[in-house]
Amino acid sequence: EHPDKRHIITTRVEHEAVRNLCERLERSGYEITWLDVTEEGHLDLEALRAALRPDTELVSVMLANNETGVLFPINEIGRIVRENSDALFHVDGIQAVGKIPINLTDTPVDLFSISGHKFHAPKGVGALYVRSGLSLAPFIIGGGQERGRRAGTEAVPYIVALGRACELARRFDGHALIRRLRDRLEDTILNSIPNTRLNGTRDGERRLPNTSNISFEYVEGENILAQLDAAGICVSTGSACNSDTHEASAVLRAMNIPYTAARGSIRFSLGRYNTEREIDYTLEVLPGIIERLAGMSPYEEARARGEAGNA
Repeated sequence: EHPDKRHIITTRVEHEAVRNLCERLERSGYEITWLDVTEEGHLDLEALRAALRPDTELVSVMLANNETGVLFPINEIGRIVRENSDALFHVDGIQAVGKIPINLTDTPVDLFSISGHKFHAPKGVGALYVRSGLSLAPFIIGGGQERGRRAGTEAVPYIVALGRACELARRFDGHALIRRLRDRLEDTILNSIPNTRLNGTRDGERRLPNTSNISFEYVEGENILAQLDAAGICVSTGSACNSDTHEASAVLRAMNIPYTAARGSIRFSLGRYNTEREIDYTLEVLPGIIERLAGMSPYEEARARGEAGNA
């Protein structure tokens, strides 16, 4: 509806759901401005301000990074967008809901995405907050469901479950305990296992309370994941190694993390059901796994020389 507006602003560390769509739009003729981040994953707000143009149609950023847990200041970002353009402002809030307080009444956003499986609702259900007065063209045409925004019969049990999960998440008061468990896990790993580094910020006010992304340099993250899985410990490489291309994480590359560290990144995500005993067990098992894998690493010669690969 706005052929004169074909400019979108996003960041280099967005989830693939946003990044891949922007890449497709770029191939179809849209101009995408990809904002850089610092080595700790923070966004330069002045770069955002400078990128806004009269033809900017959309600014889309995440609230919390899905790999590192780093938070973007969406209130400040929203004010910059409102004061300097008439572009729509979309926030990917999927990783943050249920982990930090969110009040959209006081947040200058037009669109806000959430997904239920991130806070114990069923997989396959989510929600899109749409600012009052904003009209959206439906992307699925058919019946009049979702007030004409998305055709298709609603999955009522999933919708009810999502609402109930939101209620429980709002009442949950155990985030301080989760943060304490995460910090103990993180600090012990970084202080006791050689060639480790935290990816992201250590500023507790600028990160989620449950997420820790740690690189075990010179060791393949997929191998660490497999060994921990065999020991009954569930972790993730985030998007750190694409199963088809075996490339290092686009997020960590954008943060200029050395290649040999990015390939060895593991994301630890804690929740309300994790216990002190599980942290103890992980800290008991992990050092031996890293020691064994380091001895078999294809980067062993580089490790012995103390070299770091390029990001």
